[in-house]
Amino acid sequence: MTIDLFLKGLLSGVGVGVTLYLFACVALIFGQKRLIFKPYFPINTTPADLGMQYEDVWLSVKNPQGKTERIHGWWIQSHTYPEKVLLYLHGVGGNVSCNLGTIQTYYNQGYSVLIIDYRGYGLSEGKFPTEAQIYSDSQVAWDYLIKERQIKPQNIFIYGHSMGGAVAIDLVVSQPQAAGLIVEGSFTSMVDMANCSGFFYRLFPHQLLVHQRFDSLQKLSSLKVPLLLIHGTDDRTVPYTMSKTLFQEAKVPKKILLVEDADHVNVSQVAPQKYVQILQEFERLVTQNQKQLTL
Repeated sequence: MTIDLFLKGLLSGVGVGVTLYLFACVALIFGQKRLIFKPYFPINTTPADLGMQYEDVWLSVKNPQGKTERIHGWWIQSHTYPEKVLLYLHGVGGNVSCNLGTIQTYYNQGYSVLIIDYRGYGLSEGKFPTEAQIYSDSQVAWDYLIKERQIKPQNIFIYGHSMGGAVAIDLVVSQPQAAGLIVEGSFTSMVDMANCSGFFYRLFPHQLLVHQRFDSLQKLSSLKVPLLLIHGTDDRTVPYTMSKTLFQEAKVPKKILLVEDADHVNVSQVAPQKYVQILQEFERLVTQNQKQLTL
């Protein structure tokens, strides 16, 4: 009797454990967007607070139900080099106002900058975002620069930070006429991020559960424009080794900057001279590449 009771208890415990495990898998599937995206609504700072002239931009996009929603962004005009334009795609957290430090670095180098908030971020309309919707939002921003601002594609650099790097890679693969791609503090894929995010996530079959994949590494084989990768070696959010992997995989003209003592969000502040220097080197690489394409 004692053995029978023990076995029944053991089987019952196993059954509860399996049930809890399956429940956790389902929760990871349906709650995945909430784990990835961290939208922030208040706009705490504007470009004017940093001495940059700007205007609000509102772009229309259709949601899956066919309803028109508006994306908010800023157009920050530089008059130093009108031909230099940066499309800025930010990461999973915050909103446009959380990215002004890096934007000012590019503005000071003569870039005009368009930065947008994805649906569900900042002042942009729409419900909680998805990977597919964010890709669509970036395409709308590109179309605005080409059609409304009448900017030539070869004058547009596409920049992405963290998750925005994955969005930038996806966009530039479909827009190979862009000048160049700048990816800062980004990752190889969301599956790889789950694998390095702690013991808990490694308990689950990521290849099956992750549907917001942001698979940058897989897309690099289709990349046609020059690539600049930037990463802080003290980044505790995204391992800098992921940028090294992306660099090794890319088969285009490329450069990489790894900055010691810099974390996920402060590379341009920790090493401003190195940052500007690599940016200028990359611009020359882009110019050289464009000349070769016209030969």
